Amino acid sequence: MQVPAAFEYAKATSVDQTLELLAQWGEDARVIAGGHSLIPMMKLRLARPTALIDINDVAELSYIRVDGAELRIGALTRHAELLASPLVEEHYRIFADAEKVIADPLVRNRGTVGGSLCQADPAEDLSAAFAAVDASVVIQGARGSRTVPLTEFHVGPYETVVEPGELLTEIRVPIRPGGGSAYLKVERRVGDWAVAAAGAAVWLDGGTIKQAGIGLAAVGAEHFRASEAEASLVGKPATEESFAEAGRIAADSCNPVADQRGPVDYKRHLAGELTTRALRAAAARARGQEA
Repeated sequence: MQVPAAFEYAKATSVDQTLELLAQWGEDARVIAGGHSLIPMMKLRLARPTALIDINDVAELSYIRVDGAELRIGALTRHAELLASPLVEEHYRIFADAEKVIADPLVRNRGTVGGSLCQADPAEDLSAAFAAVDASVVIQGARGSRTVPLTEFHVGPYETVVEPGELLTEIRVPIRPGGGSAYLKVERRVGDWAVAAAGAAVWLDGGTIKQAGIGLAAVGAEHFRASEAEASLVGKPATEESFAEAGRIAADSCNPVADQRGPVDYKRHLAGELTTRALRAAAARARGQEA
């Protein structure tokens, strides 16, 4: 039987109390909400926190709202809430697309947006989706809060810039007019981690692409981003030829590894094809067409 090592436990009801408990128990303490990644790792003794701080009752971290020109999402927001949000449907359909292919309803009902980002799994869908739309995150600690671009948040597999004693509290996404977004994924079976996945966002000025974002999961893209492919689109017409060229660049610039989900060439091909299709769908949505 798999049993975690012994640990202390406390339930927090506010951000301030969470930070106090983190300071009290030191760098080996962990916060827990959904627990879908942390608990299995603890059972295998891959993670051995000395204390768990349950933040499920920290209601101030659960929200989806528009504040000025930003969509703001609390770190404790459940996947199911992001999927069902009218604000997400209105501004960034990429998140609803991604949520539909994350795990299953049981996981989406309990798992949190912040937990997914902090797990920093290279195949994590929301990390790629948020990367595509140029999101940033707010991290709070005893000395105050700091805002970090998502391109700087993940520093390696299963590693982020969140320091001991700090807590991810919010994700911020800029809202810009004239945009559309989409997310596509290939998986071995429903609810599995991606073999490869791509998210895209485009902002149009007439028939010209004035800005583009591409996020990739499970194919070794640095910071989940296909920056060279994005740059190739700016100022170009929103045509199939432009999208296909961006897909080719995305495929060439990613760095997949062979594993039980497929060989390198297959994953690279998927990265290019999914990028092209996601860009096509995003552009269609930017024009007000269904995709």
